[in-house]
Amino acid sequence: MSMQVTVLGSGSSGNAAFVKTAGARILVDAGFSYRQLSKRLREIGEDPTKLDAILVSHEHSDHVIGLPQTIKKTGAPVYLTELTSDSLDWGDKKPVLKTFQAGSRLKIGDVEVDTFTIPHDAVDPVGFCVRHGNAKVGLVTDLGYMTESIKHRLKGCNMLLLESNHDVEMLKVGPYPWFVKQRVMSRVGHLSNQAVCDYLASDFDVSTRVLVLGHLSDHNNHPEIARMFADQALKQAGAVDTRLLVAQQGAPSEVFEF
Repeated sequence: MSMQVTVLGSGSSGNAAFVKTAGARILVDAGFSYRQLSKRLREIGEDPTKLDAILVSHEHSDHVIGLPQTIKKTGAPVYLTELTSDSLDWGDKKPVLKTFQAGSRLKIGDVEVDTFTIPHDAVDPVGFCVRHGNAKVGLVTDLGYMTESIKHRLKGCNMLLLESNHDVEMLKVGPYPWFVKQRVMSRVGHLSNQAVCDYLASDFDVSTRVLVLGHLSDHNNHPEIARMFADQALKQAGAVDTRLLVAQQGAPSEVFEF
């Protein structure tokens, strides 16, 4: 069986993705209630109680709000860094935790997951590259800038989910307090449309088949603006065969298969 990937939802209010192979069903982040996660998994024909693992990128609520209930309902082991684990409230009973150091390669069923550090204002945030057979999928949101190491990690991806959080001009004139705007624009904040454009034009692997823009701000971006920036950059890079999509906050994407 090939690898199937679905972005269950991505934006300022919640983030989660689902990876399926013959030997593994993996939830990547749990930024929605278990009820919502279950609904979206059922929409793509999946049983939410059959998870084999949950990967956690970092501790911010839009990535973990549904984690306690999802663990309770599924009993799936949770893979996360030790610092991230220490920052979460597990209540009276810790679930099955599989802690790792950023940079480690994880083995989950017939899937390998490369983990790597990303620049964000969390205790120990990580990105993921999921591998199965000849397929490779990168899942990277919540980062202030594209490091050289991350650019290298994302070479050879069949699919990439990448943050395109905000339009700089919309952010500057938007409703956020100035200190929040400074945080978002900082090197441990979030990627702007322009930053994504710069990466795509110069360092993007043009053999990537699918690019999904994720984690768009509700107040400081618009899907068509993010799409326009990325489309222009892909054309500049000569990525004529790369399919460009924008993830939705309120509904899962199609199921991508590699």
